[in-house]
Amino acid sequence: MEGGTGQPVIDVVLPTYIMQPSETEKFYPSEVKSIADSVMKEELDGDKITKEMVMDWYEDGEDFEVLSKLIADKIRQKVKETLNVHRYKLIVQVTLGQMKDQGVRITSRCLWDTQTDNYASIDYKNEHIWGSAMVFGLYAE
Repeated sequence: MEGGTGQPVIDVVLPTYIMQPSETEKFYPSEVKSIADSVMKEELDGDKITKEMVMDWYEDGEDFEVLSKLIADKIRQKVKETLNVHRYKLIVQVTLGQMKDQGVRITSRCLWDTQTDNYASIDYKNEHIWGSAMVFGLYAE
């Protein structure tokens, strides 16, 4: 489109950076915890997993990897579908192991904005398997 002088009209558009999420778009750990907890219980509870299955998985190692990726993907997908966190990068880490008489401690560190970024962590265990899920929500400006 040209102006009256034969020159093209240039629309000036100012940056539309959104620096902080609104209250309805924030990453609330309590809501994420309930979603992650329900997914972990859905995938690991009941008669789905037996002691023999866990022992075979422990020997092979590949099945634990497949199961942890499946759970992580389900948690991430359900958080995206359920909560209004569109501008957040979601990072989900799931760790699974065989129940024996050992201990485990999982820690993490991250550099983030304490005003917008947060995380949720849940633990799960039954008589055959234990699991830990950490969900990080990092706001993308």
